[in-house]
Amino acid sequence: MKYKALSKEAVSRIKAEFPKYPDLRSLTLPALRIAQEEIGYVSEAAMIDIAEVLELTPIQVYDVATFYSQYNMKPVGKYLLQVCKTLSCSLVGAISIVEHLQKTLGIGIGETTEDGYFTLKVVECLAACGSAPMMQINNRYYEQLTPEKVDKILNDLKQHGESDLATGPFMLPILQGQ
Repeated sequence: MKYKALSKEAVSRIKAEFPKYPDLRSLTLPALRIAQEEIGYVSEAAMIDIAEVLELTPIQVYDVATFYSQYNMKPVGKYLLQVCKTLSCSLVGAISIVEHLQKTLGIGIGETTEDGYFTLKVVECLAACGSAPMMQINNRYYEQLTPEKVDKILNDLKQHGESDLATGPFMLPILQGQ
């Protein structure tokens, strides 16, 4: 069978998970992760493909994909900046960090810079309340942020593709399915 968005390899990876999930609906989250890893975001065509593989309706897959903030419903920049906006981060400056990012990058929340480097999102708790304010960029955490730290991080990413201000990965590899 030919799929619209997913490669044969991605479909094989999804199907390889079948034995772990007696109810194929439960495989929706891992299938969405696989699609996003392959395409860079979860396209409508990918959701249709996932629905077909899992014997679901496309709306069932869409409902799950749009519920969780870790799935991107449109293309994002090379670096996805997700600033935590929950109470702990907000109380110690998350809003000013978001405003600084918007001014520095010249974009609003949900937008991508013209050069395609940065996309800015605000998200719910990223589980680093003790070191707020913080943001996740791709799969790395950046904590105890200040405008100066943010500027260094952005510059480092543009110049070197990484920043020594990263404080760690956002989750253990076992939780990422690796």
